Amino acid sequence: MTESADEHFMDMAVAAAAGARHRTSPNPWVGAVLVDIDHNTHVGATNPPGGPHAERVALDAAGDRAAGSTIYTTLEPCNHTGRTGPCTDAIIKAGVSRVVVGIEDPDPKVAGTGIARLRQAGLTVDIGVKAPEIERQLAPYLHHRRTGRPWVVLKLAASADGRTAAPDGSSQWITGPAARADAHRLRAESDAILVGAGTVRADDPSLTVRNWPSDGSIPTDGITDPRRIVLGSVPPDARVRPCTEWSGSLTGLLSQLGDEGVVQLMVEGGATVSAAFHNASLVDQYVLYMAPILFGGDDSRGLFAGPGAATIDDVWRGAITNVVRLGEDLRIDMSPTSGEAATGR
Repeated sequence: MTESADEHFMDMAVAAAAGARHRTSPNPWVGAVLVDIDHNTHVGATNPPGGPHAERVALDAAGDRAAGSTIYTTLEPCNHTGRTGPCTDAIIKAGVSRVVVGIEDPDPKVAGTGIARLRQAGLTVDIGVKAPEIERQLAPYLHHRRTGRPWVVLKLAASADGRTAAPDGSSQWITGPAARADAHRLRAESDAILVGAGTVRADDPSLTVRNWPSDGSIPTDGITDPRRIVLGSVPPDARVRPCTEWSGSLTGLLSQLGDEGVVQLMVEGGATVSAAFHNASLVDQYVLYMAPILFGGDDSRGLFAGPGAATIDDVWRGAITNVVRLGEDLRIDMSPTSGEAATGR
């Protein structure tokens, strides 16, 4: 295969992985494309936990055509027995000739052993095709395996002048339907969602996945509501129950959730909770939904509670990684710089 062909088929694998994003955790969302000797393609994506991995789905689709083929997979094939057998064994048994791997798997159970096993069996293994794109796609999983903590997404919604509510506390709805549906997609991709007890007492949210997918483009199998975490205590009849009530440190919470298999935590609290995570440098991804409205004064409520940077030299500076229009609103994704991300970690 030429380099351009390798990139083309890996792009197909990346697209397949995107379709499985909401249903595989705590396993990684992986895509695979098998190209047989007649240049037919057979596509696979990781199934929900307990189901086959992407490579096995592609192998099953190809059947006898897998002999002599090339298989493209976004992540290194597993080489251990968990709920399913090793994908390396299935690839070797099927007679695949070449394996193209996007990135190595940092999970200690894999960590290069899958690639080594394939090479020991005489297969050609190439690594690194579309690696930057796959690193971004699998960022929450890679972070969890490398640090033992969940990837923290702080979701924010504000007016164009950075306000979240009127002086009387009213805020529904700042953003439009498309932005709200996208926020529910974030919930579907997250293993847990966190708010403060004040938000529960004020709004009594259910924190479930609703209004997504709205167009039928994504299969609804495997979509589950995230686990609910509340900082503080909530009334016994709160709609957020059953939930985990937490009163310890945020770093302790992240360590415990990581041990419990939470790969992505979505923080959807108010200004006090948002400030607590932000000021402790515990946010890995900021998702800001900005609406074309103006409160037009300084008496409305801001994104964060408490004192901010004292001087311009002290302001938080990150990187904008993506901007997309959602109806009349904008979604702006930001990430910390490496120095900011290291603080508190």
